[in-house]
Formats: sequence, structure tokens, C-alpha cells
Amino acid sequence: MAFGRKPTFAKYLAGASVMAMGMGATTAFAQDATADEEAAEEVVAADDVIVVTGIRASLRDAMNIKREAQGVVDAISAEDIGKFPDTNLAESLQRITGVSIDRENGEGARVTVRGFGPEYNLVTLNGRQMPTSTLGDGASAPSSRSFDFGNLASEAVAAVEVYKTGRATVPSGGIGSSINIRTPRPLDAPGFKGSIAAKGVYDDSENGDVSITPEISGIISNTWGDEAQFGIAVTGSYQKRNSGFNQFFSDFRDGYLGCGSADEWNWGTVCFRDNTQNPPGATDVYSVPQNGSYNVTDITRERINGQVVLQYAPSDNLTFTTDYTYSQNEVEARQSSVGIWFNHGNTSSAFSDGPVADLLFYSEDFGTGPSDLSYSGSLTANRSTNKSLGFNVEWKAPGNFTWVLDAHTSSAESKPTLPYGSNVSVGTAVFGLQTQTIDFTSDLPVISYTNATGVDSNDISQRFATGNAFRNAFFRDDIDQVQLSGNWESDSGFLESLDFGVTYTENKVKSAYGFLQNETWGGLGTAADLPDDVFFPIDVTEAFRGMDGVDNPNIIQQFYGFDVERVVGLLEDQFNICSQPGVGTPQAGTCLAKPTTDRRIKETTLAPFAEANFTFDVGAGEAHLITGLRYETTSVESTALVPSVTGSYWASANEFYLEIDDDNRIFTSAKGDYDFWLPNVDFDIEPFEDIKLRASYSHTITRPTYDNLQGGLTYNPLFRVDGADGNQGNPGLLPFKSENFDVSAEWYYGNASYLSVGYFRKNVENYISFNGSYQGTIDGITNPYDGPRADEARAVLGANAGNDAIRDYIIANYPETTFVGNNGGINIRGLPEDAPLQVDVTVPANSDRTATIDGWEFALQHNFWETGFGVILNYTIVNGDATFDNTQPASVDQFALVGLSDSANAVAFYDKGPFQARVAWNWRDDFLAGYSSNPTNPFYRDEYWQVDASASYEFDMGLTVFVEGINLTGENLKGYRRSYNNTFFSYRGAPRYAAGVRFSF
Repeated sequence: MAFGRKPTFAKYLAGASVMAMGMGATTAFAQDATADEEAAEEVVAADDVIVVTGIRASLRDAMNIKREAQGVVDAISAEDIGKFPDTNLAESLQRITGVSIDRENGEGARVTVRGFGPEYNLVTLNGRQMPTSTLGDGASAPSSRSFDFGNLASEAVAAVEVYKTGRATVPSGGIGSSINIRTPRPLDAPGFKGSIAAKGVYDDSENGDVSITPEISGIISNTWGDEAQFGIAVTGSYQKRNSGFNQFFSDFRDGYLGCGSADEWNWGTVCFRDNTQNPPGATDVYSVPQNGSYNVTDITRERINGQVVLQYAPSDNLTFTTDYTYSQNEVEARQSSVGIWFNHGNTSSAFSDGPVADLLFYSEDFGTGPSDLSYSGSLTANRSTNKSLGFNVEWKAPGNFTWVLDAHTSSAESKPTLPYGSNVSVGTAVFGLQTQTIDFTSDLPVISYTNATGVDSNDISQRFATGNAFRNAFFRDDIDQVQLSGNWESDSGFLESLDFGVTYTENKVKSAYGFLQNETWGGLGTAADLPDDVFFPIDVTEAFRGMDGVDNPNIIQQFYGFDVERVVGLLEDQFNICSQPGVGTPQAGTCLAKPTTDRRIKETTLAPFAEANFTFDVGAGEAHLITGLRYETTSVESTALVPSVTGSYWASANEFYLEIDDDNRIFTSAKGDYDFWLPNVDFDIEPFEDIKLRASYSHTITRPTYDNLQGGLTYNPLFRVDGADGNQGNPGLLPFKSENFDVSAEWYYGNASYLSVGYFRKNVENYISFNGSYQGTIDGITNPYDGPRADEARAVLGANAGNDAIRDYIIANYPETTFVGNNGGINIRGLPEDAPLQVDVTVPANSDRTATIDGWEFALQHNFWETGFGVILNYTIVNGDATFDNTQPASVDQFALVGLSDSANAVAFYDKGPFQARVAWNWRDDFLAGYSSNPTNPFYRDEYWQVDASASYEFDMGLTVFVEGINLTGENLKGYRRSYNNTFFSYRGAPRYAAGVRFSF
């Protein structure tokens, strides 16, 4: 049943999945049942505010929200989510029907809603569009719009709303969903109250001795004056966590057609090899590995969140609110790796039958020229900071009008905390491998090797330095937004209310990236340059314990990592790897690279909107109809730093570089604009008692990533024998547009029990294609691989001469055309008589491709009478009409939808008296995670499930003790290519435990 008078649309969380998360494990405003209560339920009706306490009562309240809301709504109340052992908001969001998450380093980071990944979901804070920042893969300029929920702790959040269908009153930008994070307001809960909690976390993924790390959080809220005129709420949390992330990784040369096809002579193919077992046929598609490694990573994360909210209500009709929200997330990752690289010479391999041939193993014998066993160390350390200052005034004016003026200025920034940049990677090696093999028949592929005569590849006294890279990335997003909105409520009649307003948003983004690199992969100095005490042993079988394949006696048992900072210092002192790198320009006196990429984008959007809410009697109750329209006009101004290319040179066998004049770079600009009309219609009806039917229709948009909007032409300084590549943005790109349909039916058959089923369909257009790319040249820039000197070398040495032999010939016979690089290597200049360097330029454009995504959502919430036991079950089915065909070779261009997968949740709980307990199971099926273009090759993520649990006991005086566990069974995760056997990553999962106390008052 509904309480109080009939709420208007503005009071409902329409079209949303509502997670009233309270304060996570430190719930402040949602009070637990006391020790002498048995799931007590307290309902207080005052000024249209309903307060329900106790988990079962909270579930009933959530059911009422779902039942009475207009639009498609899933609701999980405060004490329902607050008790889950969720690390952050992403971990909590996965409990919602149709929502799944992507994890980074074993922790939830980004969300997928109804098959649409992080880039397609807009995140707002208290209805305000939030900036986002991330440094991405660390090897390119950051460009993502996706929000990293790892930056936020759940303790400072009052609720999260997931709008699955469009609303004229909701900011646009998410065709998957719009996710609104709501924070506490003191005048919503008058009086003095608060909660303080502390817990220790034990993360079994941590390498070595596992430590217990602290998490402390709290909230204090108070109000003063007659009828609570003044209010302040202060929240804060501090979390430190040590963890490990250990994985196998392999790149593949994928998508070859088998023997008898045009691909059979390509580099890396297995045809005409005597040691190929069951070689793929002419129409079979297969892959071979390019490399393989075991990577052992130690991670330290420190997260600080805080918020202050001030409110002043001089009268019942006027409220002023000011809030400031701050979050900082620092992550440091130290990785030690051992790996191999295939030259695709004398290889052995075995395959299953096609049409997609599984690779069973791949091996290479180096004969009289041993190859290197590569050992690398990397260090990544970045800080992401989010700040938001907001102001809001609400006036309940005469004539049934309510006016709200809301404004905020917010920023998100990610930058390195290292003196080397956002990431440094240093290579070392021993050239002692006689053979190397990867066995792909287990979940953890087995890397093994044999030593050449007289060499121990794991002997640190024979280890010497090789190549290295220093990457420096920066990203900042600033949003200024102001909105004036109004609501008018009718006293009677068919038209119940009107909502209207206008929003102005200015979004400014800066993305920068540069790198320093030394291509000394053949060796730098001698083994004596690296003292033995910089190394430390790593047990591979311990790092990957419990994984299928780790017990194989052939697996690499142990290797030695090293102190990255110390090795960098040694190599800088001896070889000037930072101050005089082979590639890139350092900032004076540092190892920080000057940016070679600098992109700046300004998006300005003006959006008026209006919605009408109609109500009429029909069947057993009322019917509701909402019609709305939002108009968005956006202008884009984009500038990019364009390099001045002055020359080219040949640095090593297959390494060529453009010479860039860092002092003569210029910014170029481009502009674009677009506008959209975004309608929405929602209807619900109750034809029979306790049965509700709903239908929704809307249009939504998602804007392109920032790299696709860049305003200039940039080049990759590294190129290969066949030419260079570049990227040119397109600020005129249109957003993705989705036409959305939703229908659902709900049966409320008990006090806090219901069953619901829903169907959704999305027709998406304006997909971005890169088929408009073109090939060009750079004025005056030539390719030293293609010219008179190289032709002469081939004539003398033979047509099959290798690149090293050709280089040696040119260096010996044309020394005046060479120069010594900063790393001591000899470089061959491109000359005017050489052939012009061909450059493939990638340009994004909206295509005529369309796609349809549809699916079903099922949900059940059931309480077993007054026993205290209950269950929550949901299942989501997602389908799409554009799938990837693994049987097609890499040369065939394909279009496919990524991220589509079924998902499910099952939660069992007990809540009676002072004791509460929950067990939650979350599952996501395997899915296409992405694919490359030119060549076209896919990669998938295997299905994954995990079990979490929590329990708490409340004593008198508000003291509660609790325990939590995540991934209790230590589930692992793998990714694969066209074939399930072709594992490209596989990492070890591990449980995480926590125990603590909280005190509420």
C-alpha cells in the first residue's frame, strides 16, 4: 500500500534502479534492529516521510518504491545493500538486475548495464553530471569517458539510482544507463546522529606475508533551530589495502587462414613446418602466440573520501544547500615478469580440428643462436582526485510551483606520483634459451624452456639490462553546470503535475601523453652493471597456487625480480637512459617525458526539457502517463598539439622512428556541433489488485570518446618496414543514439514479496567506423628501408637477406648516412632519394551500421513468513543482432556488439533479533570483450562467478560487530581469443576477509 498523499513524479525515482545504500558497513541514517527486537518494523508517517527500520521492513519499503513508482524501477533499500561486503559502489551495483561489472586488480571498477559497457553509462552526483578521469592503458593518451567507481567508497553515499530508460529531466549521455549517486542531507533526517566504524582487511591475493590493513569511516549529522533550520553533515573514510594481481599474459598473431590459403607464407604461419601436428586446413582459422609471460604484481591502494553538506531553511518553503565532495585514490603497482618472445623460426606446434583450430602447444628451437629469457620490472603509481562544489536553492512558491536552482563546479584529475611518470618499465635478460614452449591445454598456460649448453637463464650473475621505457600521462576533466527547474502540481484533474527546466553544461578536457624509450633490447652494458643484491626470488608455483596447470612439472618454477628504482638509478648514472634517451625528450633534470600528445576539448551543451504527469482511474487502481521531451544542442571545440616531423631513421632490425622537433609543435583546432530531440513516454496500469503493468519508450544518446574528437593529425613516432600510422580526430562526430522500448509485469503477492518480469529493446545507430582512413605521406619524410642503399644491400646479400644484415651493409658502406643515438646504437637516416614514407591515417566517422540489443529481466523477492529468512533472485538475458564470426580470418572486416552477456544474482538472508547474515552469489556469462580493426581480431572474457557473505550482531547501545568475505571460493578468471584454448590472460583470484565494529548514535 501507499502512505500519505499521492506523490508526484518529482518524488519518485522513476525509471531507476534505486540502491539506498545508506553508509555501507557504517549505516548512519538507516537504523539497525536493536538486540531485544526481532526484526522490528517501525513506520512513522510525518510530512509525507516514511521511515522503515529493520532489513525485512526495508525490503518491504523497497518493494513499495518499485510498486508505486512511475516507470521501470528496481529498488533495493538501505539495509539490503548496506550489509553486503562491497569494496566500492561498483561492487554494490552488480547486485542490480541487468548490471554487471568489470574488475581491475580484483576490485570492481566499471559497470555494464544491459550489455552496454562503461563508455555508454553516464554518472551524476546528486543529479549533476560528473567529470571522469583515468590514465587508461598507460601506453597512450587517456581518452575514456567511463567512470572509475574504484575512486569512491560506498560509506559516503546515501543512494545510487540507475536510470535504465530515458527521462527528459535526467541528463543525457548514457544509452546504457544514467547512474545517479546521492549523498546525505542533514535536514532529511533531523537531530544529532552518526556512525563510526573501523575494520581490518585481510586480502589473500597479497604476495608474500599477508598484512591486515585498516579501513575507517564515519558520519556525523546535526540540525539546530526551530523546526530544524540549520543542518550540517560530515562524512569521511580512509582505506588502505594491500593486494596482489598475478596473471599469465600472451599476445597472439591471430586470424590466419590455414595451409593451402593465401596466408600460408605469412610470418608466423605453421605451414611447411615438419613439426606441425594436424596443421590447419585452407579454410580453418588459427592463431600462434607472439609472446608469453608470468606477471606478479604487488598493489597498494590508499583511498580518502570526504564530504561536507550545509543546509539552511529560513522557512518551510525555502531551503539553501551547499556541499563539497572530495575523493582521492592513489594506486601503486610493482610488477615483476618473466617471459619469452617467439621469432617464428624453427617451430613445433599442434592443433585441434577446425574451422577454428585450437592451439595445443607452440615451441621454438633456436639451434646455435640462443634467444633471451626476458625479465622485466615495472612500476606504476598514479593519483586520481575528484572535487565537486555545489549549491542548491529550493523554493516552494505560491500557486503550487516549486523552483530549484542548482549549480556546481567539479573536476577530476589523474596524474603520476612517480619521478619517472605514470609508468616505468625496465628490461633485463639472459641470452641462454635453447628451446621455449607454451602449453595451452590448461587454464594457466605452462611456459617452459631448456637452456643452451653452459648457460643458466635464471642465473642473476649472467643478467644484463636491455630496453626501457618511461611513460608520462595526464588527464583532467572540468565541468561547470547550472540548472533551473520547476514543478507545478495540479490540485485535481487529469493533469497531475508538470516538470520543466533548462540545463547549461560546459565540459573541458585535457589529455596529455609522452614517453622516453631506449630500444636496447639486444643488451645494454654487461652483467657486471647490475649487482646481485638488486634481485629477489619469486616462486611461480606459489604466486599461481591452486590454478589448473601450476602443478605441471615443466612450468617455470622460479625467477628473480629486481628493485626497479635502484636499477633505473644505476642505468641513468652509467648510460643516461633518462637524460639522453633514444626516443623522446625529457623535462630538464627529470625522467619525465615532455608530452608528444596534448588534446584539449570543450563541449558546451544547452538542454531545455519538459515533462507532464497524467493520472486517471482504471481497473483496480490508477493509471499513470508521463510524456516528456528534452532538446540538446552541443558545440565541440577541439585542439591538438601537432608534431613537426623533421626526419626518419632506422634504429634496429624492425624499429624505425620519426624525428620530432619538440620546439616547433603547433596546436591546430577544429569544431563540430549537433542537436537532438529526446522524447520519452512512460505508462503504468493496475488492471487487477496487486498486479501492475508498465511500458516505456525513450530516446537516449552517448557521446564519442575524447580521442575520436581530437582536433589534429598526430603520428606514432615508432613505425615498421611497411610504413607509419597516424590518427586524425573528428569533432563533428554524432553521438550514439538509442531508441528504447521497455515493458514489464509485476505481481505483489505478499507483505514484502513480489515477482517481476521485464522485456527491453534498444535500437542503436551512429556507430563509429574507421573505414574512412586514408594513406598519405609526410612532406620530405622518407623510408630508409625502401631506397637505393637497401636495394644495393639486397642485390649483394640476396633477396632473402634479413633486416640486420641489410643494416650492417649500409652502416659499413654508407657511414656518412648514419649517426650514433643517445643510447649508443647506430641509426640509419632516411635520405631524400629514399621512397616517401607511407602513412596510414585513421579517421573516425559515423557509419550507417545499426544494431539491436534486447533481453529479459526476471526478479523475485520472497520472505518466508516471520522466520527471518528470505531470498532475492534475479536473472538477465541479453541478446544482440551483431555478433563476431570467429571462423572469418583477420582480413575480413567485421562489426560486432561487445559486452553482451547474461547475468544473475542470488541472495539468501536471515534477519531476526540482533543477528543478521547474508550470502550472495553473482554470475556473468562469457562475452566478447572487444576486437581490433585492421586486422580484425576478437578477445573474450570467460564466464565468472563469485560468492560473498557477511554477518553482524548488534549489542545494546548501538554497538555492532560484523564480518565480511568477498570471493570466498577464490574464483579465477581468464580471457581468450578466437579459440577458448588460446588464453591471452589468466589470473588467480583470491578471497578477501574483513572484520570490524561500528557504533551508531
